[in-house]
Amino acid sequence: MSSAPSSAFDGLRVVTFESRQAGPMAELIARQGGVPVAAPALREVPIGDNPAVFAFADRLIAGDFDMVIFLTGVGTRFLTQAIETQIPRETWTGALAKAKIVIRGPKPLVPLRELKVRIDLQAPEPNTWRELLHALDTNLPVTGLRVAVQEYGKANSELIEGLEQRGATVSRVPVYRWALPENTEPLRHAIEAIATGQIGAVLFTSAQQVVHMLEVAAEMGRETELRAALTDQTVVGSIGPTTTETIRELGLTVDLEPEHPKMGPLVATVAAGWRGVGKPRPDSDSA
Repeated sequence: MSSAPSSAFDGLRVVTFESRQAGPMAELIARQGGVPVAAPALREVPIGDNPAVFAFADRLIAGDFDMVIFLTGVGTRFLTQAIETQIPRETWTGALAKAKIVIRGPKPLVPLRELKVRIDLQAPEPNTWRELLHALDTNLPVTGLRVAVQEYGKANSELIEGLEQRGATVSRVPVYRWALPENTEPLRHAIEAIATGQIGAVLFTSAQQVVHMLEVAAEMGRETELRAALTDQTVVGSIGPTTTETIRELGLTVDLEPEHPKMGPLVATVAAGWRGVGKPRPDSDSA
């Protein structure tokens, strides 16, 4: 694209594993001169008939929680939708107002503001469990408090253990789980393209995307080739520390990570830095 800077993607094929934000992510890549390859790697599935949600609501109304921690925007919305099938909004949000409200990052802000819920503490960037615990230590110590944690996809064991080690009594509130997309063909095509050296860069915006990519690659019998390509040929961009940590735990490398854990900075960082990584550009991307 003529409007993109010379340091941008310059026609590089870039895989994005985003699902909910697939369109905006593709637009960001295209604006930087890249060719987006959409390969959604997960979907968020509300947990149906979830007794934990209603147990949380009942205990909240009874005054059993001193603090509620919201970790994700999607989870906050799912939690609200589930509770309000049985309990009026003003009843449960009124009870919420009597507890300290803590959020891990900016994503729960919008749904909580829609509910007119006061927010007492927000963890700073990069919004991991580490920053959240540090912010609590500094501003709202949890010793002796009864704390409810809205979970997402899977249990955040490090956060739960950290809260308990600080003397909190913790109640988990799972509200959705992660699953593969109903249609995995785009993901399979992207894995094949990466494994055969046709992709210049990949962008991961959540840890679970990496897990699902490797699971599907194993089913295809292409995991070895995929890993080799991501190590030697394809530039790997990670949105932030939590995702980077998982990528490395799974035996892969991270080449570039933005200063701020958001999609825009991720795309800009990889667009500006992919040449400096030193991996060969795929022949299919060459001008």
